[in-house]
Amino acid sequence: MPQARPLVSCLAFAALSVGLHAAAPESAPAVTPPPAPSAIAPTPILDGFTADPSIRVFGDTYYVYPTSDKDQWLTTDFSVWSSKNLVDWKKEGMILDVANGLTWANLRAWAPDCIERNGTYYFYFCANGKIGVATAGTPVGPFRDALARPLLERKGKEDPVILTNTIDPYPFIDDDGQAYLYWGNGMPCQVYRLKPDMITLDGAPAAIDLKDFREGIVVFKRHGKYYFMWSIDDARSPNYRVGWGTSDSPLGPVTIPEKNFIVLRKNGPAVATAHHSVVNVPGTDRWYVAYHRHAIPDGNGYKRETCLVRMEFDEAGNILPMDPMKPAFLPGDVGEPIVNGKGRP
Repeated sequence: MPQARPLVSCLAFAALSVGLHAAAPESAPAVTPPPAPSAIAPTPILDGFTADPSIRVFGDTYYVYPTSDKDQWLTTDFSVWSSKNLVDWKKEGMILDVANGLTWANLRAWAPDCIERNGTYYFYFCANGKIGVATAGTPVGPFRDALARPLLERKGKEDPVILTNTIDPYPFIDDDGQAYLYWGNGMPCQVYRLKPDMITLDGAPAAIDLKDFREGIVVFKRHGKYYFMWSIDDARSPNYRVGWGTSDSPLGPVTIPEKNFIVLRKNGPAVATAHHSVVNVPGTDRWYVAYHRHAIPDGNGYKRETCLVRMEFDEAGNILPMDPMKPAFLPGDVGEPIVNGKGRP
């Protein structure tokens, strides 16, 4: 895969050209500036073709749980990668084989996520358009189906309870210990409270209206405020992008910012930059986004790769736009190691 290297802007070459023309006498031949180099996108963090990455931190290690891309999204297995610093990534191997590990589905293994509670790791995933949950004693599995049935399944478009397609699960545990499971493809986004066992739904689901919501819901908390982020458009579209809003409650309503509603979008060869997740370096206010883009070169909605970008906030707490052409780290950077439960100062 191509390696990231410094870019020289077309503007710089234009300025150089103007300077040369200004300095040359009238009789001198025109100086033609050299062509600008092709824009080089950051190198993906994971090997192979992956998408829909969920990034988590457990202990002193970061993990990414992605979709393993196949043509027409006919994926049957999930794997996980680990890193001690967000720079160097190691594939830990397959953690769930949908084709052989489930009794209720065997195909279309998409968009997983993982969360820990009381020493057990809960792996939420899609299979055949349904959401399941599997458990393990470590972040790298192997994971076993916890219910022998789907946790969530939409009973067609006339389902009076499940109003959106049952894909893209996102688990979140609030500061008070209450757990939630968000999901959705097509408006509205929905959320269930979970009981402490993390595999039992608690009460009726809530619906949350999100501007232009398509899928890939992400929820996190910063300085007492709930941030909602989601993907807009179709994953096969180059315009696949990320919007956001905030709320005072994990159940909404969500307020949309007056400006910079879209914070991750295509730039140059990096297109379809969405279906992301967020990680906070423990003990700091440094945040990173794992997302996918169409592979470079010759990628499409079925051939994608996982990348990383820094996410920053202004003084008012607004998420600042992120540039998919800017690498999260430069060559030689130590990244974000975790020591004694905290990142570097």
